[in-house]
Amino acid sequence: MTAPAQLYSERLGPADATRLVAFTHGIYGSGTNWRSIARQVLARAPGWAAVLVDLRLHGRSAAGAPPHTVAACVADLQALCAGLAAAGPPVVAAVGHSFGGKVVLGLALPIRVILDSTPSARPGAWDAPDNSVHAAWASMVALDRTWARREDFVAALVARGHAPAMAGWLAMNLEPADGGLRLRLDLDAIRALVTDYYAVDAWPAIEGATGAIAMVVAERGNTVSAADLARLEHAPATVTTHVIPGAGHWLHLDAPAAVVEHVVAALAG
Repeated sequence: MTAPAQLYSERLGPADATRLVAFTHGIYGSGTNWRSIARQVLARAPGWAAVLVDLRLHGRSAAGAPPHTVAACVADLQALCAGLAAAGPPVVAAVGHSFGGKVVLGLALPIRVILDSTPSARPGAWDAPDNSVHAAWASMVALDRTWARREDFVAALVARGHAPAMAGWLAMNLEPADGGLRLRLDLDAIRALVTDYYAVDAWPAIEGATGAIAMVVAERGNTVSAADLARLEHAPATVTTHVIPGAGHWLHLDAPAAVVEHVVAALAG
């Protein structure tokens, strides 16, 4: 069996906390995307601390050995949780957004919060004409890997039709190299992760749930379908569904207070 990737994590909260909640991210992101949300959650959740986790191939985590799959990400995160529990309080809850939501569904934890992530397989989704993840990937493949300035990278993405906010967010994946900047993403491996995400059916984790799962859905997002919502109506009583009105897929930016409210409620439960 392939050894899990070494994941980078950042701990927030009181040193005397008795429980940890892990926050994970979507494709092209990192754990730091969730620092503000985590701090607000901890302010209202006594006894908890948080760990912000970079998944394999992202942020400051190791790439890990192939195959690059959702299952591999789950194994990485399980290994991190085991190591944290050996050194301090256990991870008993996890929050996952988008790709990270499907990873979190693979964990056997008492509390899981899934933020705008579909449990369904989506065959062919990678090649759908409106797939913004694929569009960003194709642009980064076409552009140079090294840049003199962050602004040049952002401008090149905007010139290819990406919104300035999206281009600036993708620029968080630039790192210093040889006096300039280098895109640290292994784009072939990232594509493998995304296509596996679309192939994985995570409904067994929901329909056989023993712990609490809060499915938080962005009303204006297109990740969780109407068919998903209808199927969630028949999930076990330990699975709850919450739709955030007016929020898009980046619901932690569109409706941060609502996201904090749902995570706090899940931890309290």
